[in-house]
Amino acid sequence: ERAYKKRVKSRLRRFIAKRPPLRSLQEKGLIRDQVFGCRLEALCQREGGTVPRFVQQCVEAVEQKGLDADGIYRVSGNLAVIQKLRFIVDRERAVTSDGRYVFPEQRHQEEKLHLSDPQWDDVHVLTGALKLFFRELPEPLVPYSVFDDFIATVKLPDPKEKVSKMKELIQSLPQPNRETLHYLLKHLHKVMEQSDVNRMTTQNIGIVFGPTLLRLERDAASLVEDMVYQNQVVELLLIEFSNIFEASAAE
Repeated sequence: ERAYKKRVKSRLRRFIAKRPPLRSLQEKGLIRDQVFGCRLEALCQREGGTVPRFVQQCVEAVEQKGLDADGIYRVSGNLAVIQKLRFIVDRERAVTSDGRYVFPEQRHQEEKLHLSDPQWDDVHVLTGALKLFFRELPEPLVPYSVFDDFIATVKLPDPKEKVSKMKELIQSLPQPNRETLHYLLKHLHKVMEQSDVNRMTTQNIGIVFGPTLLRLERDAASLVEDMVYQNQVVELLLIEFSNIFEASAAE
């Protein structure tokens, strides 16, 4: 009896060990519609672009609804509605609570995302979903490998050197990261231009997006000092947007 139980246990262990990790399934396209939590490079490759479709859909919808909403990106949207939106974007529960992979049987009958639908009328739901997308990336939009360089650049005393170094850093990013960052910041620049109405000053956008776009790899609570500089990176990218991105924009 005991030997039998042991055999069953070791078989189970082998079976679980052999099961491919979820991420590799996502990247092979077996879990095709997973969008949140997918690596940026894999998602862009799958979609055949350089800026994720969901990011574009959100930005376009937010700009259509108007950037004059008070506290846009800072005010939290209804979390239940944001989760519903995320569920439709991912279009499937890829993993059940007991860890099995589940695939939808009839893809064509699934609900499709139309952000013009009245249920997504609250702009704070869209901005909340967009922020969630960037927070869920396995690696932030500004990769871990360049985190220290970005922080060091913001600390440079000479403003000209600061801008030219930041421009170099942006150019060195992988194409999906560079173009998605460019796309998002172009949008946030428009938000900032309406700060007299929406109260989203450069500083406020920095507070919201600093920790969303840059974070340390280690799980330890990031130093308060670093958080200040994370925000300053976003502020610099917004204030000097045309100088830093003009080369990327011209490509």
